[in-house]
Amino acid sequence: MSTGAEGQSLTVTAPAKVNLFLHITGRRDDGYHLLESLFVFTESGDRITVSPSDRLSFALSGPFAGALAGGENNLVVAAAEALATTAGIAPNVALSLEKNLPVAAGIGGGSADAAATLLALNDFWNLGLSLDELSEIAIRLGADVPACLYQKPLFVQGVGERVREVPLGFEAGILLANPGVELSTPAVFKAFKEAGSAFDGTLGQGVSPWDSLEMLGLNTRNSLEVPAVAACPEVAEVLAFLRSLEGVQMVRMSGSGATCFALLESLEAAAEALKTAEKSQPGWWFMADRVVTG
Repeated sequence: MSTGAEGQSLTVTAPAKVNLFLHITGRRDDGYHLLESLFVFTESGDRITVSPSDRLSFALSGPFAGALAGGENNLVVAAAEALATTAGIAPNVALSLEKNLPVAAGIGGGSADAAATLLALNDFWNLGLSLDELSEIAIRLGADVPACLYQKPLFVQGVGERVREVPLGFEAGILLANPGVELSTPAVFKAFKEAGSAFDGTLGQGVSPWDSLEMLGLNTRNSLEVPAVAACPEVAEVLAFLRSLEGVQMVRMSGSGATCFALLESLEAAAEALKTAEKSQPGWWFMADRVVTG
């Protein structure tokens, strides 16, 4: 986060949110699925700038700006309006979103943007709200928004409302890959249901897959990977390609897809893999980064 003096612009990063694992453990009577997941965040992502203004305005830029709806439907604007309402002030601010992450891609782009906006405006407007107070606003914007306020590793349960910080016991670089297709979460859950997929058991107290990469690989998975491939065969192509890269330690799909990731030993290793990936698949989107460990 970069800040200026009071009254000047402030810019924050809305990092990618990656599910290192995602277990669907049941479904409530109201239709919401129960889950267990390990959320981690990258160091880079979308960029949000807030600037002084006498009215609320919103501007889009970046390689994925065209994929978003108008400003009145954007979660960045919704976050600003919700925070201003809570604070009892007018939402007078110029908002700018540099959209660097693909949309509908399973890496929390909209949720991360909303969370980063809440964090930025809390500082910009000198509100002094705690993380818990911001979370009460965030949950009204989306199930993943409260978790995205933390921007550090979290063990997430329930329908996303139960979160616990769990610093990783390992360092990792990460290579994100998306084949350039949007994959809707409802479509993946529909495929999950139609396949009669079994629910996963809970991890219990004896397994802590955030302690080591080996434990993560042995004891976890993404329950939505198979139905996502059924709904979008390109996901299987991405997974196979990532597994073919040198130095890769684990490959999975994030969230409900279509973005997949490879974990490597370092940022430098991820950057080397990126060079090969961009040459081999010039039509896909890639990003090499470091996983925030805690």
